[in-house]
Amino acid sequence: MAWVEAAAVYYLRTLVDRIEPYQADPLPMIGGFGPAELVREAATLVMLLAVGLLAGQTWRSRLGYAAVAFGVWDISYYIFLKVMCGWPHSLFDWDVLFLLPLPWWGPVLAPVLIALLMIVWGTLASQCQRPQRTPSRHAWTWAFSSAGIVLALYVFMADTLRAAPHGATAVANVLPVRFNWLLFSIALVLMAAPVMRLGWQCLGGGTVSRSDKGA
Repeated sequence: MAWVEAAAVYYLRTLVDRIEPYQADPLPMIGGFGPAELVREAATLVMLLAVGLLAGQTWRSRLGYAAVAFGVWDISYYIFLKVMCGWPHSLFDWDVLFLLPLPWWGPVLAPVLIALLMIVWGTLASQCQRPQRTPSRHAWTWAFSSAGIVLALYVFMADTLRAAPHGATAVANVLPVRFNWLLFSIALVLMAAPVMRLGWQCLGGGTVSRSDKGA
């Protein structure tokens, strides 16, 4: 599926002359391209969630497998795109990561780091037996993670948020010149809270086991 995703993006960027996304109006919405592209992205997310639903036997393990699938898909997408068209040139190349509600801009390394975090959490969640604890014991880790997600989204959309009051044309022509690595690093640490808690329980608490027999 990562190859299919990379191929679709390669076709679209070739059609609109945007192999290098770091330029104004990175994906012109010509004709029906816009709605078709947004539905395709949503369909891809449904497919990745379906992988988790089919692979797991508990809700936690299903989410874990879905997270692993998403992380592997995201990293493989960039690898295959590099094979197809030679881009990205480096992990620090700017990319338009998503288009809703505003364009998300960030170096390729940023989503790759989040994908690696998802793979680690998904592996722990799907392979480690859940200890018997009340939800309040670990609710704070998800509060930290949620705050990290919101902060990361702000970092990705900071430039387009500033351009939003000036209209759609201004948003479409945003070209960020600096990525706030400090705020993103804080966001990444906050998002890692459930990973660290689960890793401590699984590796330090002696609770490592397969949650899905025969998986």
